[in-house]
Amino acid sequence: MKDWACIYSSANLQSAEMVKNILLLDEINSVIISKQDSSYLFGEHEVYVNRDDVVKAKYILNNNKRLNNK
Repeated sequence: MKDWACIYSSANLQSAEMVKNILLLDEINSVIISKQDSSYLFGEHEVYVNRDDVVKAKYILNNNKRLNNK
């Protein structure tokens, strides 16, 4: 994972999936790494993108109306 960078994290898996799908619409590949404890359900779901896509991905997420209306 040395060529990947975390650009988003949330305790809510649905939020992480939404971020992944928004990035996919702009042809940015991403993966979700769950760091949530399976027994006690605390922890984060992190969205990673290739380091070459970090700036573009952050720009997309910062300007996305669905994410910013929360």
